[in-house]
Formats: sequence, structure tokens, C-alpha cells
Amino acid sequence: MKAIKYSRYKFAVRRPLFFTALVSGLLLGGCTELERPRVEPFYAVSVPPPTQELRWSNGALPKSFDPARAAAAPETDVVQAVYEGLTSLDSRTLSEAPAAAERWESSSDLRTWTFHLRRDLRWSNGERVTARDFVRSWKRLASLGDKVPNRYLYRNIAGLGNAKDSSAEPRDLPSDMPAERPDPVRLDGTPSQPVEPGEAAVGLTTTPPVFQDTDPPPPLKHVSPSIGVQTIDDATLRVTLVKPDRDFARLVSNSLFRPVYGSGANFDSEPLDIKIVTNGPFRVAAIAEDGLTLERSSNYWNAAAVKLDRVQLIAGKSSEAALDAYRRGEVDLVTNTSFEPLALKLLAPYEDFRKATHNALNFYEFNITRPPFTDRRVREALAIAIDRGKLADSELEGAMRPAYALFPDAEASQKLTFDVERARDLLANAGYPLGGGFPRLRLIINRNNAQQRVARSVAKMWKQGLGIETDIIVKEPGEVDAARRSGDFEILRRGIVLPTNDELINLTAILGDRFLARTDADEASRVTGPSDVDIAETAAEQAEQISIPTHRDAMYDLHVIPLYFPISYSLVKPYVLEYEISSLDAVSLIGMSIDSTWRPKPQNP
Repeated sequence: MKAIKYSRYKFAVRRPLFFTALVSGLLLGGCTELERPRVEPFYAVSVPPPTQELRWSNGALPKSFDPARAAAAPETDVVQAVYEGLTSLDSRTLSEAPAAAERWESSSDLRTWTFHLRRDLRWSNGERVTARDFVRSWKRLASLGDKVPNRYLYRNIAGLGNAKDSSAEPRDLPSDMPAERPDPVRLDGTPSQPVEPGEAAVGLTTTPPVFQDTDPPPPLKHVSPSIGVQTIDDATLRVTLVKPDRDFARLVSNSLFRPVYGSGANFDSEPLDIKIVTNGPFRVAAIAEDGLTLERSSNYWNAAAVKLDRVQLIAGKSSEAALDAYRRGEVDLVTNTSFEPLALKLLAPYEDFRKATHNALNFYEFNITRPPFTDRRVREALAIAIDRGKLADSELEGAMRPAYALFPDAEASQKLTFDVERARDLLANAGYPLGGGFPRLRLIINRNNAQQRVARSVAKMWKQGLGIETDIIVKEPGEVDAARRSGDFEILRRGIVLPTNDELINLTAILGDRFLARTDADEASRVTGPSDVDIAETAAEQAEQISIPTHRDAMYDLHVIPLYFPISYSLVKPYVLEYEISSLDAVSLIGMSIDSTWRPKPQNP
């Protein structure tokens, strides 16, 4: 690639996969590391840089600076550094926090949201950022159509959901991302094994909302615009939704909703433009074949909170070079990586190795229009007859976290557990005692070695536990997608990445529009229907909360069987302060800094 503008810095390089590099690095560090007890706490120790400069290896050179096109790292890393949306996410809690909008409120029906922008917002060229910039940028999303990878995120905004190809689903889940094992918990909240400290999850809707509990002016539909995004004045933006969404303030923190300067036409002609005008805490200062240089923006409204003066984003050509650069102290942070199981075991003891469950899911989807999957008891029986812990330990070599729910941080009361006896009772009550008379299952999976191992193990569990036979149908990814679109399947394997923690949007991405279309009759049936699982709220609570489908509903319906979550990993030097790795892989540079005085503590001989 021809350099657009070269920095004065020489960049180290890396690739996302560096298992070979890890093993090589350990060997280069001395075979005794594998043969004797290790006393040093860090995989690599080095003297911190003397300035507030972060050297970050995060994958290949980004293909674009366009927020609309940023679906994953390294693009999202750059977009989140140089642009700012209405809200941001707290790095630790992942709850919404004020950003370009200093406050917001929703209507009582959660369909109309009003955001109040700060008066001191500036683009990097000094011009003021106004509500019109957000309206123009969001309308641009609709005009881009299928050029927007995560266009399903804006489907619930009135008018934008009619855009071409707006029914697109989240990007496919990488099949080689690792994870850890939690303890299974029953749906009623009773642990089947002791739950370790810190394992209890917090539901996505339990964090108190930031918005004020007041009603905004009349809904946008009274104004009759073509798209449900409107400026009330330069500092006030109003958004109308198709369906109520209590987490909408979280959703708009996603990179997709960040404003662009002007029409955005320059992204088509020059995707990596050093002259790009942005509104975030950093600006693009240099672009080279081997990386980018970001510098703190003096026009950012909260510049005082930005501790780093410069960030070197290091592109990757070889995994060996990245790991070697980290060991030599040329790189402070390594992210956007995948590890083989052996590499995980080798890195696990080190304090500079971090991991977090990724907001993504591998699961089996039922065709609920075909008997016997129209019967919820059958679906639950198949779901709880799977020993997810065994799958993770054996078939996935401990590199994935078992999924007892659809989301990694689901409440304990909403999790599945492995319970063969209950599964047999459910199947018998559905008319199939010990699997008698149950039709032979057809399970469609993609052509992937790990997925085939998992499928064979699940089929064996269904056979031994329930007496059910399974045919495993292996297809190419395009054929799997075609089977799902046409409805020509019984059970089908899927895997998706969810780039937001908006519960409604994520559930719709997993379950489709049928989940949004739940009716009051469905709710009444769910509340009064036969079940020994206490999932329904009281009638008074339901009336107070607005009828919005929730994860609790999805776990009762069990239209899909969650299997496992992947894991995100990083290597970070101990002198890098306030770095947080989260389920969304959303690295916030605000508040991060370099402790130039840090030195390793002497080790006992």
C-alpha cells in the first residue's frame, strides 16, 4: 500500500492470530519458562515511555474512517477515538453516559427520545457541532443501504427501517474466539453447583436509566417528517421509534450513530483521509502503510479529561513481529487477537494478560413452525439435555464459555441448567416418553471442524439422555443462510456478534421480527400458561413497565438453544492505566494514561 503520509515513527506490525508467535516468544525467552515454576508476574516487562504516548497493536490498517462502515476492530477503534456520539458507555459497567448529549429524556411510552446537546461541541476544524449534523448523518445511513454492515441497528428508528436491505442481520461470529466456563444455574435461580464470587450476573435492564423521567414535546409523528429524526433547535434532537425501547440511549453510543462532517462523500473517494474532520477526543495526525498516529484534539469539549497526548495504532503484517514488539517493549497494548487453546494456557498466569466474555453467541435455532418444535416442552427438553460445560471443556478445549442464556451477563434466574431428568419428564409430557415416536432430527451446521465436533457431541447427548436420533447436515455458509431464509430446516446452527447492549435490538437480531411482534395475548398466555418457572412479573408490574419483549421472555419461549460465548483477549503493560476490556470490545481512550514512573517490583530469588 502506498503511504498517504508517513509518521516519523517506525511501527511494529502484527496479525490477529499469533499462536505460533506466542510459542516462539516463550521459547525465545528460554525453555526453562516451560520447565520450572515461574516467578515473574508479567509475560513481558519493560520501561514505560517517558511521554503520554500509547503504542497500540490492534490489527490491520483500517479500511475506512467512516462510522457507518465500522463494524469491528480496527475500524471501530479508530472511529471511537476520533468521533463522539450522543452517548458513550462506561468502560466498567457498560451503562450509558453523557457524551455529546449532556442529558436526555424519553416519553412515557419509550417511543420518543429527546437529546440535549452541549453548547460547546466543536469539530476538529473549530466549527460548532449541532443537532443538524446528527440528522444529516443518520439520514445518510438510510441512503447508504447495504454499504452499512450493521444497518439492522437503526431499523427501529421511524423511517430508517424502510431503507434498502435494512433487514440485514449482525455480522457472523468468528468460530475461533475463546472463552471461559461459568457454573450452570437453573432457570429458577437455584445453582446446580456453587457459584463462585463475582459470577452472579446483572441483567441488562437493571441499571437505572440516565434519562429524566419527564415527557418531551409532542412526538415526531405529529410533525410528519419522512424520517423520525428531527431538530428542535441547534442543541436539541428528537428521535421517534417504531417500537418502545428502554435502552435506546445505550444503542446510540454505537459507532454507527456518530456524526460525520458534511455529506460524507469523501469516504467513498478517499477512505483514509488525513484531512478528515472529526468531533472526538483525538484527531488523525498521520497515516502510513504500517499504522496511524492520533493526537489529542484541542477542540474537544472535554479535552481536560484526555490524558494521552498521542496514540500510535500499529498495523499488522506478522503475528511474530507483534508479539516480539510487545516483549521488547515497543508495544504497550495488543488487542483484536485470537488464541489457540495451548496459547491460552501458557498466557493465563500472567497479570498482563486480560480476558472478557465477548458479546456474541453461538446457538441452535428451531424452526418453530414445524412440529414437534411448536411445543415449548420439546424445545426446553432439547435445550436442558445439553451439557454445555462438557462441550466447552472437551470439544472446545476450554476455549469457550458455556452459554446458559442469550447474553453473557444475564440474571441467574434467567439461565438454563443441565437437567436430563427434567428433560425426560418434559418430553414424556409432550407425548414422547424416552423418545418414543419422536421424529429423527435434522441439524444443519456450517462446514467447520469445531462446529462438527460440537454437533456430534450434542447429538450423542440427545441420544443418550432422551433417546432421540439426529442427522447432522453439513453445508457451506451460503447454503446455511439460504436454508434459514427459505425455512427449509428443523434445527440450524447460527453465530452472531452483537455490537450493542441494547436488549431489544439484540433480541431482535437473534430471534427476528417475530420477537418484536409479540402481542398482549402472547403476554397473557405466557403469564397464565403452565410452567414451574417463575418468569412472569405481576400484572401491576407489567402495566407499569410498558410491554416490551425481554430476555426473560426469550428464555421462556426458547426459540433458540444458546450454546457458548467467545472470549476477547488482550495484552496490556502494567504501566497503562485505566484500560478496560469489555464484552463489547469498545476501548475508551478517555482517561487512559501512561505511568512513566512505574517500575517492576524486585522478585524474590
